[in-house]
Amino acid sequence: MQAAVYYRNGPPGVLQYEEVPDPDVGPGMVLIRVEAVSVEGGDTLNRLGGPLLSQPHVVGYQAAGTIVAVADDVTDRAVGDRVVATTGHGSHAELFAVPARTTWTVPEGADIVAAACVPVAFGTAHDCLFEFGRLRERETVLIQAGAGGVGVAAIQLAERAGARVIATASSLARLEPLAELGLDHAVDYSRKGWVEEVRALSDGGRGVDLVVDSVGGATLQKSVACLGRRGRAITVGNAGRDLTPFNAGVLGLQNQSLTGVYLGGEITTPRVRAMVQELVDDVAAGRLTVLVDRTFPLSAAAAAHEYIESRRAVGRVVLIP
Repeated sequence: MQAAVYYRNGPPGVLQYEEVPDPDVGPGMVLIRVEAVSVEGGDTLNRLGGPLLSQPHVVGYQAAGTIVAVADDVTDRAVGDRVVATTGHGSHAELFAVPARTTWTVPEGADIVAAACVPVAFGTAHDCLFEFGRLRERETVLIQAGAGGVGVAAIQLAERAGARVIATASSLARLEPLAELGLDHAVDYSRKGWVEEVRALSDGGRGVDLVVDSVGGATLQKSVACLGRRGRAITVGNAGRDLTPFNAGVLGLQNQSLTGVYLGGEITTPRVRAMVQELVDDVAAGRLTVLVDRTFPLSAAAAAHEYIESRRAVGRVVLIP
């Protein structure tokens, strides 16, 4: 099969397009002929400094397509099923071997490109808002990096739950398309005074009820500064690649809380499997929207990674084998 691979960690230019052996289909696994690859933020982080679990290494943890082989012990998936799947690595390829339990069926007639973008982004957003963020109707939520995959998903899910939604990005232009998806207020976090701007947009200036922060570092400290009394902050990843330590001492002053969320830690549980399938179905039915900013051929994976890291994308970047 053809795949985007690399032999050492580094910038997007380390990715090469070449022939590699087809992946093995071990017990409990299925083999997918890939039709669309959602390039996740974690893919770029792994390329930059993650472990090389094979030589050459095929990065990527989410893709959609059609099952072409099934292990003997798998009974709930069959050749010909259309699925979206996640696993640790291997998505940037024509064939993707994954555990059957981390696949979700794509309804007949659904857009396979949109389906490819659902599990991690929408599942993470759902857990941040509801399972761990305990978002309620009429509360105000701040979503950092609103133009990213998790951000676009969180805006829609929060609006659907009846919340008031504020989101940030590196420019207001990147947030403009999100107004029709439920964004109430857009904030440019590259400008000074954005914390005060967020607080001014909250009810009576008291601060927001919930923050979903995928940026991390110094931004996370400012996210907490946007909270009101008893506010909840969710930290999910470190897209900003900033290792500034967090001062937890400030939480006690307003009885606030900070919770870390990692969807992968619970992705095989019945709760998350059912939740993600419902989200896939919602996207297929048009109840939720996947924004695809740009598609690239798999052979141009390096250009796709570079585009993501330029922070110009609004929504997802997808590779097509």
